[in-house]
Amino acid sequence: MDADSVLAEAADALGRLVRDIPDFPEPGVVFKDITPLLADHAGFAAVVEALASAGRDASGAPAVDKVLGMEARGFILAAPVALALGVGFVPVRKAGKLPHEVHNVAYALEYGEAELELHRDALAPGDRVLLIDDVLATGGTAAATAELVRRCGAEPIGLAVLMELSFLPGRATIGDLPLTSLQVL
Repeated sequence: MDADSVLAEAADALGRLVRDIPDFPEPGVVFKDITPLLADHAGFAAVVEALASAGRDASGAPAVDKVLGMEARGFILAAPVALALGVGFVPVRKAGKLPHEVHNVAYALEYGEAELELHRDALAPGDRVLLIDDVLATGGTAAATAELVRRCGAEPIGLAVLMELSFLPGRATIGDLPLTSLQVL
């Protein structure tokens, strides 16, 4: 299947299977619930293949050494993407969740701060890394994750997400990091 067909199939699955939950987790927020997508084998497979296309070169060969998923829904997506590409999966966790020596970075949230961690030995210098998450919103998590990758001496080659919330500054926050978004809202 060609790249355009893969992306079209994934977009169709997102449109059919992601449901809006109004006022969750607080009034005024519309939460994008991906659990129906995850429960649908064909839809989930389409999305995984479309996300994996961000880690392939023009010939279809893997162009990355690792796929990195951001806690927590990024884990669900990044692990099968890594398998599809034939490379390893690396988790980025919230502070205090990893048992070995870590790099950490604090970043701003809409209402406060958070901290992410990555094992110091998770990536080798020069590794090419694809970042995966479910939604690009303000971009703080993605920018912080890219910084963790760089602290390991590796290179973030792109970010792939299910959805980009275009009314928020995510794209500007991630700078020149190439973005693959399966759906722009």
